Amino acid sequence: MTFDEIAAFALGDCAVPDSALEMAATLLIDTLGVAAGASDMQAGVLARNHAVRFQAAGSADDAATLLFDGRSASLTGAAFAAATQIDNLDAHDGYNPTKGHIGCAVVPALCAFAQHMPDLSARDALVALAMSYEISARAAIALHASVQDYHTSGAWNALGVAALGCRLRGHSSDTLRHALGIAEYHGPRSQMMREIANPTMLHDGSGMGALVGMMAVVMAQDGFQGAPAITVEAPDAAQHWADLGRLWTIELNYIKPYPICRWAHAAIDALDQLMRGHDLLPDQIERVDVRTFAQAAALFPGMPQTSSQAQYSLPFALATRLVHGTIAPEHIQGAGLSDPHVAAALDKISVSEDKRHSDRFPLGRWSDVTVHTADGQVLHSGDVHANGGPEMPVSLDEVEAKFHVMAACLPDARRHALWGQRARLLEPHAKFSELLDLIQEPPA
Repeated sequence: MTFDEIAAFALGDCAVPDSALEMAATLLIDTLGVAAGASDMQAGVLARNHAVRFQAAGSADDAATLLFDGRSASLTGAAFAAATQIDNLDAHDGYNPTKGHIGCAVVPALCAFAQHMPDLSARDALVALAMSYEISARAAIALHASVQDYHTSGAWNALGVAALGCRLRGHSSDTLRHALGIAEYHGPRSQMMREIANPTMLHDGSGMGALVGMMAVVMAQDGFQGAPAITVEAPDAAQHWADLGRLWTIELNYIKPYPICRWAHAAIDALDQLMRGHDLLPDQIERVDVRTFAQAAALFPGMPQTSSQAQYSLPFALATRLVHGTIAPEHIQGAGLSDPHVAAALDKISVSEDKRHSDRFPLGRWSDVTVHTADGQVLHSGDVHANGGPEMPVSLDEVEAKFHVMAACLPDARRHALWGQRARLLEPHAKFSELLDLIQEPPA
């Protein structure tokens, strides 16, 4: 596929099917629920304060209100703050072949740009969002195919942000070309496994991805040149763009049930199935043996001291599920990090790599679990794939239930109104500004 064809898709009539628009609405509201839930976490507070102090706008035309905060910063600062906030409550969507996340960068960008577009229809906003998922996904796959390092999502979701901004602002294909080049060149090619080995607030690099993508739009708009983006225009990348407009990858994104790294989810689901299927209580379990893929086996092994370590830990996730029956935001921060019952359960869990699971990564997230009970039973889960994606989809009712858990900090009326926007966005005459009115002020 040529650049002109990619530009026509990004800027013109990309004929998004209704099923993809519906998924875009679901992912949008799911992501905003995570943003609300992360609003009082330290990383989100620090990012918003940083944006206000150091990324202020020179004029109202270049400003945006910070999500669930009420203060303003520049467009780039607002996107950076919200993406960092979402990225640090690890419950946002992802797409397996990308080995990462799209919505946490493109949703903040959409909300920032849309604040200057009061007449933007909900449908046009969803079309732009769906398009940005498609651009991001292919940029990710092209990047992973062309380099040896495993880079974080910010390295490539910046291109989705750039495409979204150019579409919303009505830019030319030439401006888009330079914006994509700027976004790719300055995108944070940070190493994912380095963050896994030392979990911090850097998470998946999407805060910087959103910032760079937004910056790329306004710089290209002003005439700054940066083309080409090799993940878009290099001859070797063409194969990864060939199905653009035919395969809607947005429909293949997963929705996380828990605020834990996706790599841990298959093991959580396997343990959950065994406990529910055999009516097991935590004190009936003596040992849990997990076999998983190499990246999951590398997750943080001990009792976490920070929220970042908790979210990038497979054993802690299983211990939390063992004790509490679920994993919610309160379990991966504050008192949840010193829960003595979880600490005791952690000693029961062992994790090892199984090559057959590693061979199926990144297209699959597989694990299997063996539970040894106090009365001598040995129970095997068999191979289990993580719930929430096309392999093991969750129902809309389950997505709604997750949304209310994540966004529990919002008053009931506001929370229900925000979830109601999922259906409202799909109505013919809805305006996107109706949604913006619900997400700009602080939770309380």
